[in-house]
Amino acid sequence: MFLRVRQLLEMIRFSHTIFALPFALLAAVMAWTTNAAEAENLDLHGWNFSGFQLKDLLGILVCMASARSAAMAFNRLADMRIDALNPRTKERHLPAGVLSVGSVATFTMINSLVFVGGTLLFLPENRLPLYASIPVLLFLFSYSFTKRFTILSHFWLGAALMLAPLAAWVAIRGELAWAPVVLGSAVMLWVAGFDMIYACQDVDFDKKYRLRSVPARLGVAGALRMAAVCHLGTVVMLFILECVFPAFGWIYLAAVGAIATLLIYEHRLVRPDDLSRVNRAFFNVNAVISLGLFLAGTVDLLL
Repeated sequence: MFLRVRQLLEMIRFSHTIFALPFALLAAVMAWTTNAAEAENLDLHGWNFSGFQLKDLLGILVCMASARSAAMAFNRLADMRIDALNPRTKERHLPAGVLSVGSVATFTMINSLVFVGGTLLFLPENRLPLYASIPVLLFLFSYSFTKRFTILSHFWLGAALMLAPLAAWVAIRGELAWAPVVLGSAVMLWVAGFDMIYACQDVDFDKKYRLRSVPARLGVAGALRMAAVCHLGTVVMLFILECVFPAFGWIYLAAVGAIATLLIYEHRLVRPDDLSRVNRAFFNVNAVISLGLFLAGTVDLLL
């Protein structure tokens, strides 16, 4: 059983939850800050623990982990035949026969139920997470089919991760606001950009099997330029966030400057004639960006 669970977690790359979770937690800290300011009838200021609720944090962690696990497992099921044809992915667990379709389908169903159940932690104060749980799952699952009909699949994936800060804010506040929308927009552009970089590895395969992607349409050089534009938009949105959420200060702004530097470094790692360092750019740099922004934003609000 332990081996099977480990294989399932390897299949969905559970460790990559680190990409989206910090943004959800940052949105949660921002929401708690807003709650505290309203409760004390003060202008928006630094975070204190008066607005914090442990069950909200637990709900966010459970829902984030289970939703991503369900979506990734569903993606592996949807792409099983494509993965078997692609030399880069043919050794994945399903096409290689390490895991059965039944076990992955069961894993998907269990995590979907855990996700819906996790929204009950926000009751009775907030019913919106429960009402939105099924539509959110359907949106996440639908990404798996987008590459078959649109080059905008990268932005669909970005929108899926954009839901992390939006959902965390709504779960705590019961409403939307400009702050999580701007943060979510930064996440969407960030994810779309690095997904274009990652997709450059499959440009020839996508063309051969008529799969839609920016690299297949614009070529590797064009895709890298488009990714750079997306990442420029990410930095712009993160600077705008400080304008719509003025509780952030110089620590947050310094972190945004560091993120801009890291994104430049990421693009210098990958060239049209050399994609050998895509994984280094994809995993190492992006993990630092997501965790770094969360830590810097939280420390800034605490101080």
